[in-house]
Amino acid sequence: MSKRERLSSRKQIEMLFGSGSQSMAAYPLRVVFLNKERAQGESPVQILVSVPKRHFKHAVDRNRVKRQVREAYRLNKQVVYDALEPTQQLHMAFVWLADDHHPSKEVERRVVNLMRRVAEKVKSEEGEIRSEK
Repeated sequence: MSKRERLSSRKQIEMLFGSGSQSMAAYPLRVVFLNKERAQGESPVQILVSVPKRHFKHAVDRNRVKRQVREAYRLNKQVVYDALEPTQQLHMAFVWLADDHHPSKEVERRVVNLMRRVAEKVKSEEGEIRSEK
């Protein structure tokens, strides 16, 4: 995952977690996403991975989970890239909900499940916007 694909701007993160965004869960993960207009030179998809300290006290445990989620995203990111129009940008935040570790295969399965559902939602919203015009 390149630097351009990371969501790091405080303003954009506040927009993502503010009003207008949508979310869905597939335990042990929740995804919050926001579809918006794409600025020149921006990556079509930007993601953020959050593992709260209340779930894992040790940084090594939080880092392991973040690594699992990032790798699952990297291997399957084409799912959301294919659903976007050239003028759209998608911000996504993966938030860990569980208090324990899960195998990488299970994490990948859940990440793919969430990304497919987000892609469907983005496609359906794009269809609604086109039909209104």
